[in-house]
Amino acid sequence: MRDSALYFSTAACWLALAALAWRAAHAPAAAGNGAPAGGAFRLEGVLLPVALVLHGMLVYSGVLSDEGLNLGVSNSISLIIWLTVAIYWLASLAVPGLASIQGLWAPVALVAVILQAVVPSHYLVRHGGDPLFTLHFAIAMLAYSLFIVATMHAVVMLAEQKWLHRGILPPFLRSLPPLLEMEALLFRILFAAFVLLTLTVVSGLFFSEQVFGKPLQATHKTVFGIVSWLIFGSLLWGRYFRGWRGKRAVYLTLWGFAALLLAYLGSKFVLEIILHRG
Repeated sequence: MRDSALYFSTAACWLALAALAWRAAHAPAAAGNGAPAGGAFRLEGVLLPVALVLHGMLVYSGVLSDEGLNLGVSNSISLIIWLTVAIYWLASLAVPGLASIQGLWAPVALVAVILQAVVPSHYLVRHGGDPLFTLHFAIAMLAYSLFIVATMHAVVMLAEQKWLHRGILPPFLRSLPPLLEMEALLFRILFAAFVLLTLTVVSGLFFSEQVFGKPLQATHKTVFGIVSWLIFGSLLWGRYFRGWRGKRAVYLTLWGFAALLLAYLGSKFVLEIILHRG
């Protein structure tokens, strides 16, 4: 009963935030500042931290168990989305213009909560409190979450470019920083995520037997993980040595994220949902 109440209250918060975001996106702009009218952002500023706390409690209760970590596909998605929204919320405190698109995460988080409620997670990782595994896992989750933030950022940039060519911006895009500032922020996020992904790949390469109890194998997950690392590494190299920017940077970000998605969640989905192998 307690878990049901927690699921319901968390989903209700994300649903309310999604509704506020939809209303803000369709509201007329307030005179003089281009921001949506009304108190939606003030209410969102209260609801979002509450939703993050409740969602964090769900993730904690779902992932942690006496036997180890339950990293089934629904738990993993919920954990990564929770981390992503938390990172984006913290970023919006430093860059206030990003607050206008926080509502885009609410429907995604709502879907993650529903998945965690209805799709069983049965992939148990018995790590025995190994600090090396804990470090590897924490770095990997942060890397994936930062790449999701970067991908959403790239999608918003693409939308902003297209709307600018039409000569008008939707209300929820009007308070965003200028495109050049958005692009600079994208590469700062990508650089931090790439450093964390590099640490994840290195720990997987050199400590696989100690962390996972078996030597590294050329699996689907390993191959796509390295492919994504190469794509993001090439993008950062091109940015700092060739001045790559604009649509090339956005599309390479999307391709790199697609490879990363196939490496982690794609393999888990096939094993657990299609093949029923925990």
